[in-house]
Amino acid sequence: MKKWEELTADQQQEVNRQLEWIRRGVVEIVPEDELKQKIIGSVVSGKPLNVKLGLDPSAPDIHIGHTVVLHKLRQFQELGHQVQLIIGDFTGRIGDPTGKSETRKQLTEEDVKRNAQTYQQQIYKILDPDKTKLFYNAEWLSPLNFAEVVQLSAKVTVARMMERDDFSKRYSSGQPIHIHEFFYPLMQGYDSVALKSDIELGGTDQKFNLLMGRTLQKEYGADTQIAIMTPLLEGLDGANKMSKSLGNYIGIDEEPNQIYGKAMSVPDELMIKYYELATNISNEALKSLRDGLADGTVHPRDAKMQLAQTFVRMYHGEQAAQDAQQHFVTVFQQRALPDDIEEVVLPQSELDEGKIRIVKLLVTLGLQSSSSEARRSVQQGGVRLNEVKLEDLNEDLVPQDGDIVQVGKRKFARIKLGQ
Repeated sequence: MKKWEELTADQQQEVNRQLEWIRRGVVEIVPEDELKQKIIGSVVSGKPLNVKLGLDPSAPDIHIGHTVVLHKLRQFQELGHQVQLIIGDFTGRIGDPTGKSETRKQLTEEDVKRNAQTYQQQIYKILDPDKTKLFYNAEWLSPLNFAEVVQLSAKVTVARMMERDDFSKRYSSGQPIHIHEFFYPLMQGYDSVALKSDIELGGTDQKFNLLMGRTLQKEYGADTQIAIMTPLLEGLDGANKMSKSLGNYIGIDEEPNQIYGKAMSVPDELMIKYYELATNISNEALKSLRDGLADGTVHPRDAKMQLAQTFVRMYHGEQAAQDAQQHFVTVFQQRALPDDIEEVVLPQSELDEGKIRIVKLLVTLGLQSSSSEARRSVQQGGVRLNEVKLEDLNEDLVPQDGDIVQVGKRKFARIKLGQ
């Protein structure tokens, strides 16, 4: 391995360029000095590094928060390295216990396969498929016999497992920890052994699992990987981690107008973080934007509109991004109703003597997924009928053909009375 001072000026410049990109938006690199040596080795030899990410398909949809680590992978691809993307069809049946206060529900093989297929369709909106090697970890985990599983488990102590914050909290509070949950980090670490990974990426909540990969590689006499932790992205509420269950997310498969509208509600103080972690903006453009916002030469609204347009462009294309921006300007800035409001049939069978309560109307029209969600929208002042705010949950409405119902800033329906 060449030392830094033995590199040519061009090689040193390339190593520094790669390290600058890799460090962008990263919380921790363990250990960073070894990463530099791996980059030097790659630059000198021309051999790409193997950069691993494991995904357990526990849910079918990817949101902007999930893309943080995917964008970091894309950066590695653009630096000339090879991505090892592991779909955890085996580990997904157990479920990662990270951050859980109770045993996670195990998925069926059918659940995993269905979700994995959806994942693949979505991740290639960010990753370059030609620079991505896709693996399923059942390929090497399923064939392990019981003796080999015992040998694997013998390489880590129970005390080491209890260093995990979630395990120690559950143990101290009397919550059960099942033996199979200990195997999850072992299996994730064994993935790195099987693929001879040089680097593994994950969120800060994955640190224990990523370091397990280093531990097991060392136990099996292999070169140890570098663990790189990316931050967890706060959702639209500005407080909690982006999560579909909390409703503070932007899904990458949502309609363009939905993505644009949701992006416009990103808190001002999080805009730069969203740009840095969830877009492909250059380092130079990012610095210019940060400086502009700081000195007042860039208006936060303009920066947010550009962010919203960028998200739509990334996942739906240039034309959709332009259309979504025009829709937003027309509907929300000029306070006009959109031209293309979907007509939804309201069956007469849902009416009681021609009347209907607002909660039932919202659910029947598909504007809300449940009665509780509909009630919250009304109570928060987010429901309008023909641009008049509805506030009384018990009011009997008499819907007519052509009535326009609006929920929040982005959901509309034009009523068509059915038979």
